[in-house]
Parts: sequence; structure tokens; C-alpha cells
Amino acid sequence: MCLVVLPISTHRQAQGSPVQYIALINLSRRRREILIYRNEKEIVNNTRFDEKELIFILIKSTMTFFHRSYPETPNWSAKLLTIVLVVIAYIFIGQLPLLLHMGSLGLLNPEAEFDTHSLAVAIGFNTFLVYLILPFVFAFITLLLCVRFILKKPVLSIFTTRTKLDFKRVFVGFGIWGIVLTVFLFIGIYSSDQLSWNFNPESFFPLLIIALVLIPIQTTCEEVLFRGYLFQLIGARFKKGIFPVIFAGVLFGLVHGANPEVAKIGNILLLYYISTGVFLGLIALMDDGLELSMGYHAANNIFAALIVTNDWQAFTTDALFVDHSAPAFGIDSWLTILVLQPLLLLIFAKIYKWKNWKARLLSEAQTESIEEL
Repeated sequence: MCLVVLPISTHRQAQGSPVQYIALINLSRRRREILIYRNEKEIVNNTRFDEKELIFILIKSTMTFFHRSYPETPNWSAKLLTIVLVVIAYIFIGQLPLLLHMGSLGLLNPEAEFDTHSLAVAIGFNTFLVYLILPFVFAFITLLLCVRFILKKPVLSIFTTRTKLDFKRVFVGFGIWGIVLTVFLFIGIYSSDQLSWNFNPESFFPLLIIALVLIPIQTTCEEVLFRGYLFQLIGARFKKGIFPVIFAGVLFGLVHGANPEVAKIGNILLLYYISTGVFLGLIALMDDGLELSMGYHAANNIFAALIVTNDWQAFTTDALFVDHSAPAFGIDSWLTILVLQPLLLLIFAKIYKWKNWKARLLSEAQTESIEEL
């Protein structure tokens, strides 16, 4: 057995803290693997490798979340195949249960006219919510399987650069945005007569289980697809952080253009979705992972399903309150994109000591020199 120890000399990283990486390499015939330690304590990579991959592994292990696909030679056929399979899982497999149920009720008649609310009433609010989320479940499972077995990458690599998911960050993102939404709720209760109490224990408690179990899968699927997989895919092509932030944000907004609330409010709602997509992309870029955005997104959608509903949004449920106001792009939407989301970026930056925004957005991947002892 031959063991080689290599120090990877690092300069100050984009986030501002100097980090030293040491690689312990096993060159024996039976086991060709590499253990990379951060600051001599934490194992950040344990990989079987070929000799030609050695330098690539050493460089890639020290890169940011956005740069995880660079300087890898892109296997574009495999990456595009992954996207195709995810779309198939979402559209053709995930929506099949809903179509079968609609067929049993005679709702697939081309002459039948119905909107989201009437369809939810016909099927049942909770059942309809499950049908809405099922495509995301199938798409999420497909994406993870493709990353692991087609792209042959660690699944964790499209979630975070950390050795494991940081659930404290997930709860921070969830908690902060949950508090903001609760403040909005109390303001609406005391300043308007458009909110009515709608608590029905027979339907609410099953809804509670559905929301807490399935909605985090739905929101995590969107985060991993847009701010994980596509983020790194675009990063491999353009190599500067600003491109995946903008591209993934715009695509995120356009995809939500199919939501029924866009038809009711108008295309100006796309501004909200695109702004939110860019906001979540900046979080992923600066924090080197999806944990904060996963928490934020889950809080937003769980609140929409459990706490306040209406008859024109995608999530039509038996929530605690019903909003009877007319569909509109109101002051709360403008306040969110112009004040609250920028403020949240500053709060997260303060908590997690984000620095060098310009370098993160405009600089290409920074790699470290390797010196053999």
C-alpha cells in the first residue's frame, strides 16, 4: 500500500475565512481512494478515483457550491437526458393519478369547463392537494436517481458543499419567513374584513399531515432542480455566479406562469416569481448550499396551504382562514420583493458572514495550488 499526503495551499476564500485542505491518498491496487480533510479535522470528501482524476478531485473538493461542475468536462448528453427524464416523471407519471381520477368523474370530456377551485371541490380539497404534489415527488426521486446513477455524482453535491445537510439553516430560513408571514396575517386580520375563520377539524388535521409531509418534498424538488442541478449546469458553461442566478431565477418565474393565480392577477405576478427566484439563487450562491432557501420556500408554501387560502390560487385547501379579497398584485407583494427579500439577504449575510459579493457574482472559479511533500 502506498499513502501520499498532500497539503492543498489555500488563499482566503470568497466567504472570507482561510481554509487548509489536506489530502490523504491511497494508491494501492485494491483501493484507489482519497480522503480530504478540512483544517485537519473534518472529512469533506471520500472518493474512489482513477489516476487521471486525481488532480480534478483535489481541485473540485475546494470549490464553492456554484462551481461544483467546473472544471469538469460536461457530459451534456447525460445532463440533458436527466432533464428529459425529470420532465417525463413530472408530466406523464406524476399527473397520471389525477387524470385517472378526473376520468372516473367524467371530467376529461373536452366540453367540460372547470377551473382549479371547481376541480378541487369535485375531487376533494385534500385529495386534490395530494394530486398536485405527486408530480414533484416523482420528479424529485427521478432527479436524485439520475444524479447518482447517470451522472455518477454524490447526491449531496446538488444540495450543499457541507459534509451533510445543515438543518439548522433550514429551520432558520423557515422560521424567519414564517414569522414574517404571520405578521402579515395579523395585519390582515385587524385591518381588513376579507379574512374569515374556516377551521374544520375533520379536514384540517389530514391537511396538516399532507402539508408537513409532502409540501417540503415539493419545495425541495424545486430548489434542487433550479438552484441545485440547473445552477451547477449553467455554472459549468458560464463560470460566473451572476449567470445561473439570473437564468435560474427567470426560468423559475416563467415555469410558475402556468399557476392559476397568474391568469387571475396578470403577468405582473411573474415579476414576483422571478424576483423570488433571483433572491433564492443569491442565497444559494452566497451560502454555498440550498438549506436556507429550502426553509424559506417550505415556510411560504406550507403557510399558503395551512393558514390562508382563497379560491383562485394553486393551493385551494381547507386552511384556517379564507381570503375573500379580489385577486390583485397588492402592497404585500411589492413590499416583499422591494424591501423584505433584500432585508433578508442582509440578515443572512450578517448571521453567516457572507463577504465578497462581487467576487462571487462576477469572478470565475478560484482553485488552489497543490504542493507535494
